[in-house]
Order: sequence, then C-alpha cells, then structure tokens
Amino acid sequence: MDKKQLSERDICSKFITPAITQAGWDIQTQVREELTFTAGRVIVRGRLHTRGEKRRADYVLYHQANQPIAVIEAKDNKHSVGSGMQQALAYSDALDTPFVFSSNGDGFLFHDKTGTGANRETELTLDQFPSPKELWQRYCQWKGLTPKAAQTIESPYYDDGRGRTPRYYQMNAINRTVEAVARGQDRILLVMATGTGKTYTAFQIIWRLWKSKQKKRILFLADRNILVNQTMVGDFRPFGPAMAKLSPNAAGMERDGVAQDLTLAIQKNTKKVNKQYEIYLGLYQALSGTEEVRNVYKQFSEDFFDLIVIDECHRGSAKEDSAWRDILTYFKNATQIGLTATPKETKDTSNIDYFGEPIYTYSLKQGIDDGFLAPYKVVRIDFDVDLQGWRPKAGQKDKYGNLIEDRIYNQKDIDKNIVFDERTQLVAMKITEYLQKTGEFQKTIVFCDDIDHAERMRQALVNLNPERVAENRKYVMRITGDNDEGKNELDNFINPESKYPVIATTSKLMTTGVDAKTCKLIVLDQRIQSMTEFKQIIGRGTRIDDDYDKHWFTILDFKKATELFADPTFDGDPVQVYNPEPQDTPVPPDELPEGESIVQGERTEGEQSDDDYPIYEGGTTAGGGISEPRTKYVVNGVAVKVIDERIQYLDGNGKLITESLTDYTRLCVTKQFATLNDFLRKWGDAEQKKAIIEKLATQGVLWDDLQADVSKKLGYELDAFDLIAHIVYGQPPLSRKERANNVKKRNYFTKYQGAAKQVLEGLLEKYADTGVEHIEDTKILLLPPFNQLGTGPELLNAFGGKPKYLSAVKELEDQLYLPPESA
Repeated sequence: MDKKQLSERDICSKFITPAITQAGWDIQTQVREELTFTAGRVIVRGRLHTRGEKRRADYVLYHQANQPIAVIEAKDNKHSVGSGMQQALAYSDALDTPFVFSSNGDGFLFHDKTGTGANRETELTLDQFPSPKELWQRYCQWKGLTPKAAQTIESPYYDDGRGRTPRYYQMNAINRTVEAVARGQDRILLVMATGTGKTYTAFQIIWRLWKSKQKKRILFLADRNILVNQTMVGDFRPFGPAMAKLSPNAAGMERDGVAQDLTLAIQKNTKKVNKQYEIYLGLYQALSGTEEVRNVYKQFSEDFFDLIVIDECHRGSAKEDSAWRDILTYFKNATQIGLTATPKETKDTSNIDYFGEPIYTYSLKQGIDDGFLAPYKVVRIDFDVDLQGWRPKAGQKDKYGNLIEDRIYNQKDIDKNIVFDERTQLVAMKITEYLQKTGEFQKTIVFCDDIDHAERMRQALVNLNPERVAENRKYVMRITGDNDEGKNELDNFINPESKYPVIATTSKLMTTGVDAKTCKLIVLDQRIQSMTEFKQIIGRGTRIDDDYDKHWFTILDFKKATELFADPTFDGDPVQVYNPEPQDTPVPPDELPEGESIVQGERTEGEQSDDDYPIYEGGTTAGGGISEPRTKYVVNGVAVKVIDERIQYLDGNGKLITESLTDYTRLCVTKQFATLNDFLRKWGDAEQKKAIIEKLATQGVLWDDLQADVSKKLGYELDAFDLIAHIVYGQPPLSRKERANNVKKRNYFTKYQGAAKQVLEGLLEKYADTGVEHIEDTKILLLPPFNQLGTGPELLNAFGGKPKYLSAVKELEDQLYLPPESA
C-alpha cells in the first residue's frame, strides 16, 4: 500500500483510529470524529446573510461524556507528521484540552501543555499512543486535583435523553467551575455574553455538584421574577420535587403549552419557610427588600446553604452597600458562583473585587465569531437639540404653564428634565419608517428614559401606525414595572409564535431576564450611563433563531450609546454603522460611499439611571421612590432636525468594510486567488468546481445576491466561473448557453458512442440550465432525462465504470472553460 496515495480519511480509518483503539480508547463513548463545534459566523450584507466556515476537529477524545481532554488533527501522508499541530493547538485552545496530537499515519507528534521544557513536544510511534488512564492521571496532576476531588469532577452531566449536549464553551465553563469547587475555591466568577445559555450552564453545574453530594442545599438568586419562573419550568425542571421558589405569592408558567404551578417554599399564611427542599430559587428583592417578607433569608441558619449561584451578579451583589450583598454576607460560608454578561468594572461596582478574576470568559465577540450569536448593525441618528443644546426665551413657559428655568438644555436633560414633543414624534417616525421598509412585524424594543417617556413614545407610535393598531390594539404596548396589563403581555412579546405585541416601549423592566429570541430591532432613546446597562440592553437582540429568520439585529441609536460604550474586545464591532443624511431613510443602504469611516467617542462610566417611576404632566411625580418631585418641562413648537447618520459593515473576519457588493466580492476572491492566472489554474486543477464555489461562500461571497445583481445588468445569468472572471478580473462574460454551444462546435462528443454520448449531451444541457455544480454529482444520473436511458450502474458501465465516468465529466468541464477562440 502506498500511503502517499491515500486520502486524509483513509489515513484516519486505516492508521489513526486503530492506534487509538489499541491504546484502550472506547470508540463509541470516548472518541468523536470530525466534530464540528462552531456554527459558522453569520456574514451580513445588506438584507442578506450567509454562514462562514465552521470549525471542525478531526478527533476529540473524552475522559467521559462532555469532558474533552485531547485533540487530534489528521493530515494525509503527503504532509509531515507535525504539519497539523498548529491547527490542532488552535482547536485545543477553544476546547480547553491540554493534550494535542498531529498525525499523518506514520506516527504522532504529541504536544503536552502539562509538560515543561523538552517534554513539551515528542514524537510517538503508532503503538505508543497514550491510554485514557495515562492522560487522565496527567490531567488531574496538572489541575491539582486530589483523588477525592477527581472523583467529584467525574459526576455526570444531566442527560435529557433527547441528545441535547452543551456547546463547547458551556462545557468549558461547567468543567472549570466544577473543578474549582472540587479544589475548594469558594468564590467563582463566570462571564458569559447574553444569549450564550448562562442558565443552562448554571443548571449543569448545580446538577453535577448536587448529584455528587458535594453540595446538598443550593440557592439560585436572580433579579427578575419572570427569570425565576422561566428557569423553574425550563432548564431547572429536572430538579422536580427537590426544588421550590422562595416567594409568598402563587405563580404559574406555561411549559410546552401546559400551565404549571410553581412549588412555593414560603407558606402563605405564616410567611414561614419550608426547609425541606434542596434547591431554592428566589429574587434578591423578595428575600431582602419587600415589606411583606423582609429578610426572609434569615429564617435559614447561616450554614444552611452549601452553594449559592447568583445570576446577573453585577446588578447587586458586587456593591458593598447593597441590600442584596447582605444575603451573600449572611451565607458567607457557602460556595458562591457569580454569573454575568458584563465583565467591565465601574467605579461603583466590582465583580472582581468580590468574586476574584473570572475562571472563564465567553464574550459577545467570540459568540458572534462562532456563529452562536447574532451580529448587529447600528443606525446612528443625532438631533440638533441633543448635540447643540436648547435655551428657552426669557420668561418662556412649557405647555402646562411651568416657567422654564433659564439655562442650556442638552442630551443629559432630554426626556429627564425637559421633553420636546417634536423630538418624541421624530424618533417615533424614524422607528415607523424603518419598520415599514424592512418588516412591520419585527419584534422591537424601544428603551426610554423612564415610564413617562415610555408612555409618550407608545402614544406617538400608536398614532403613526393606525392600520396596524386597528388590526390589533396590542401592536404597540408599554411594558413597564408599574403597568400590569403591559407586564402581562411580556410572555407574548418574547414568544416567537405570538404575533403581538410587536413594539414594546420600556425603560428598565426589559433590560435583563428577557429572552427575546426574535427581537430584530432595539431602539436606544435612553441616556445610558454605564457599560453594564448598555451590554444588558443590546443583549436582548443577540439570539439567533433560524426558524424565524432571525440572524442579525439592528440597533437604532438616538443617544450615542453605541459610541460612548463601544467595547470591541468583548462585543466586537457592529456589522454596519449607518449615519444617514437628514433627508435619508433610516434603513441602511446596501452600498456605501467609499472611504466613509466610523468615529468612536470616548467611553464614560457613571451611576446607573434611576428605577422606573411615572412622572405626571407638569413635573410632579407618582408612585414614590424619590423624596422630592423634580420638574420636567414639556415643550412643543421646537423644530427638531436630524443632523447626522452613518453606516459600515463587517466582513467575515469581523473587520469594518465600506465596499459595495462588487468590491466586497473582489476582496474575498483576491485573498484566495491573487491573479486571474491563479484562479484559472486552481479552477482547472480542481477535481470538482463546486468545492471552490463552496469555499468562496464560506469566505463571504454571496452567490445568489451577486448573480441577481449581475444578471439584472446583463440580462442573463452567468456561471460561477464567469461571475468571478467578470467581476473580479474584468474578463468578458459568457453565458452558460454560449459556453455549451462552444463545446458542441468542437465535436467533442464524437469519441463517445451510444448511452455515454447521450449522457454527456444531457449533462451539457443541464449545465446550460443550472450550472456546473449540478453536473458533478453522480446522483444526477437517477433523475430525468438520464434515468430514461438506463439505471445508474448501467450508465456508469457505458463509460467503463465510475472512475472513467468521472474522468469524462472532468474532461467535459475542461472543454467548457476553454477560451472562446478554441471553438
């Protein structure tokens, strides 16, 4: 056997897999071949999208399910034994595995991250591949795990029997946390971007620690009632009767269309806590801040809980003077795990001071790069009154007769201290215009400064969308903490199958704990004063939902928040930043003027804005929460103008670009083929042309969009070859029919007889109709008109067998792409 002639897959099956199994690895339970662990970045161009290349490891070896410890990268025997090492190391970094192998079938190059000096990389023969026991012992020694701790971390994941497994980064977070607890670490911080499954990750951590009996009584703290309810009937449901909610109020949720009552740990009549449960879920506020059940947590002894998991820990637990922190201080002997999507520190809040450095971070940028989270576009709109300021005339009163204090009002004051009716109307008009041009039933959240602002925005949107509101009054709803009807519609808003509400105006209620998978538009008309709050708000749109065509989202920014709180290292850059001229539509165009660029503002930090509270017209307050009412002036008759808007895209690597679709295609292709000769040579050498077509698609070439754009100008469609040759290298375009006719003129088919000739003639016609990709698949012989000439095997035999048939197809393709003068 000549190894040099074997494919990479043949090397795997004939040499690598036997070496692994001979070393004692169970091929069914400990080995995963060709493991794809990312989804492929969503690449957005205009209103279209494609997926980038997925990351795939040839082999991942596991100590047990969901506990990877080694990666193997295979190459064919034309490569050296270590040629796959750098690629394997990149995979091992992502998968958090310390043992890395590269092989070409002759042996292995072994990279041991647990080793030092000369022991870092060694060459092994095929029969020297290490056993599972050997690698596990090295792993435990490297992690500093005692035999007892090693036994703890071997506790299994929960398996729902339906094949659901954690994503790779969730496994990393779970395994690192369980290992940290096993080593005795009592304060742990996990940073995971919104939409990456923090609750499911928390469930698996708790399940494994609970099942191993290392942690017997557990408290899960959250800051939104809906989040606790969703968690109980969702990810935490397997805990069943061992779980209860720390709340004095009856509550229910729907799961799979069935209403479910939640088990309550606090007895309604006596307000006493039932301490017979093992898993408790509760709100910070309900345990420490309500008059009805104040400091209920003190009914437990200080050592009652072994483990406390704090969701959205940035909101309260990190502040030393917070009432919520009192809960954690009271249970100081418990292991405490903080979960947050917000890694940035502020002058008032420090997760790291309390929990220590994160043991694992999975950022929004990484989630977008991996294709698990939706990239975002930004439409920035600035108003003259915001940036230039406004000063009242001497003695000027507002619409309710209040004398306006004489000073300059700017963006800090707008909708807090002063309201311009025309500005509210203009924001609502821009939102309406965007939705009318891109889809009027896209789920939309409008973040306002307070409840009064959210109500005024609701009214403006209702008046601008009379037809939609006439169809259903819930087209626009205010969902704020003071309004029961609005809060009752929150479940419908986040339910992908509920059409209404479509637009939700809010201020604070929907910043966290709202899993709005189909939200496509986030409107920022709120002056955001902290990075934390900004990240929570944009996190409402980061989910991807293929079933509802949700692959990216748009931020419509009226308050410069996307400039002030830009954090490219964690969030990545937007796929598009658009600042239209005053007369332009708020919908981003597909092409940009060349040379336009993004301008980043300075980042600022400050205290989070006040909680929701309504403000009466004329400036008085209702609902309590502040000691003295402040005056909010309401002014009309002020001409408000748009003075700036802007746009940019991201390419497949996350870099900002400004090219048109044609320019973008040229950039993508020339990265692969610098010259026309390079392209022609690779195209001619390729065994199958569709491999090049698919490769370019993963690099961001949008074939359908490009075809539509070019055929509209030419009046006919081009083959993929001619699309590239024409668009990128300026070659005269030939239609598929012209190429097919040129082949006929050369009398190419005279060398074939009977069924073989008829098949080739049929393939040529298929090419003229649909392109080269379709004639390369042998399955085409099973379809009309070929199946009328004979069965698949019969047609292959007409050429002398499958190899000779494939050779004939390759020769046909060579004829197709000869220069026209050869005809």
